[in-house]
Amino acid sequence: MALTPELLTEHYNYTLPVERIASKPVYPRDSAKLLVYDRQSDTITHTTFAHFLEYLPKACHIFLNDTRVIKARIFGHKEKIDQQGGGKVELLFNKSLDAYRSLVLIRGKVHVGMKLYFDEGLVATVEELHSDGTRTVSFMQDLTPLRFETLVLLLDKIGHLPLPPYMQREDNKEDERDYQTLFARHAGAVAAPTASLHFTPELFETMLKTHRTHKVTLHVGAGTFKPVESENILDHSMHSEFFSVSDEAAVVLDSDAPILAIGTTVTRTVEYYIRSGKKEGECDLFLNPHNPPRRVTHLLTNFHLPKSTLIMLVSSFIGREKTLHLYKEAVEKNYRFFSYGDAMLIL
Repeated sequence: MALTPELLTEHYNYTLPVERIASKPVYPRDSAKLLVYDRQSDTITHTTFAHFLEYLPKACHIFLNDTRVIKARIFGHKEKIDQQGGGKVELLFNKSLDAYRSLVLIRGKVHVGMKLYFDEGLVATVEELHSDGTRTVSFMQDLTPLRFETLVLLLDKIGHLPLPPYMQREDNKEDERDYQTLFARHAGAVAAPTASLHFTPELFETMLKTHRTHKVTLHVGAGTFKPVESENILDHSMHSEFFSVSDEAAVVLDSDAPILAIGTTVTRTVEYYIRSGKKEGECDLFLNPHNPPRRVTHLLTNFHLPKSTLIMLVSSFIGREKTLHLYKEAVEKNYRFFSYGDAMLIL
């Protein structure tokens, strides 16, 4: 296959002034800017998120991701061996592998069998080292192995929200409110489904009255921030994340009703279900111009990092050139980018 521009990672790059990266949200949240792109008329409208429902067809079903971000970042120290070591360590929970084992990222050199100590008597034992830099660990407290459900409660006490690295700041109390959706329910994400962060309680209640709304779950992992490093985008090894689709949601997905996906995580969940028929499991779907959506008809999303799988997902809806054109206009119109930034609605 010839390496056309849409296959080359470098061709998903764009110039973004650093001051356009949002490190905090706007208030109220629905005052964020909204770029509306209508594919049928090829027109662009600039408005605010408070008006986004006015652009949706009345018959459109809206799908949301009800994952809850956990305080996945913890700080501790390594065990001492023969009076050596004991240095500081930082651990980032990525995802649960089973009831007792977790996949994590660890800043600091570790080896299999090493124990890492954290507050509240939490101990992590390194069980496996993986070539991609992740580690498998098991957790215990007071010599008792911890199931994931109990671990999450402990992380909520001692952990920090894992803000994306491009924010270049530590988390604070405001982030506990701002970096969580209004309808977050199932704990397990290490990054927020950010398109949903624009809702105010009032706008959300209005949406429930005007449109049929459904929830799916996809626990966003740290891999969402992993850049595409291969020259050919199709050579990229896509990360996987746990997902779940309810029977009620599946009925709508199996129909021909128009669907708005609130965010890229919902889009991947819906499209993975359509392709596999599975209602639960690990989603590793990579949407791009060579693998476009089959079921999602409308997309609400934020503005994403250059050369990321997320900007390639947007391109799967409207093409690479149009995506970069809209991003260029957003930069010129002083839109705010990334997790706490502004939004785009593709009709």
